[in-house]
Amino acid sequence: MFSIHPDDLTSEPTRRLLALHLAGMHANSPPGHVFALDLSGLQTPDVTVWSVRAGDDVVGIGALKELGDGSAEVKSMRTHPDHLRRGVAALLLDHIVREARARGLTRLSLETGSGPAFEPALALYRKRGFVNGEAFADYQASAFNQFLHLALRD
Repeated sequence: MFSIHPDDLTSEPTRRLLALHLAGMHANSPPGHVFALDLSGLQTPDVTVWSVRAGDDVVGIGALKELGDGSAEVKSMRTHPDHLRRGVAALLLDHIVREARARGLTRLSLETGSGPAFEPALALYRKRGFVNGEAFADYQASAFNQFLHLALRD
């Protein structure tokens, strides 16, 4: 059974999973195309981080970064490799979407890469209604990155 908790990023299991996430982003992205937030970037007032736990084990992390214009960005989504394909990411993404709606936000966006390492996440986002769209915030479009958006209000 999984549970979701706000995470202040002080526990070693959460920090290890964040380090794994950052290493994966760098290993699967061209130089200069990694926009994943590091620990300090996730500890700002505009970012809320959650961890998914199975008992005491941190099996997933994800964050919501408010952009200040009624929209927010999904950040740092990562499932621990030992728990892939068990519904961790779907549970967490659904939680983030619900939280964004509860905050009255109108759009949820994300930036991600291209290639085989990103396909499982892209499939999840699209299954949840995210659609390809324009660059947002300070991002610049490139041949590698892509932008997905979910309208939170009809």
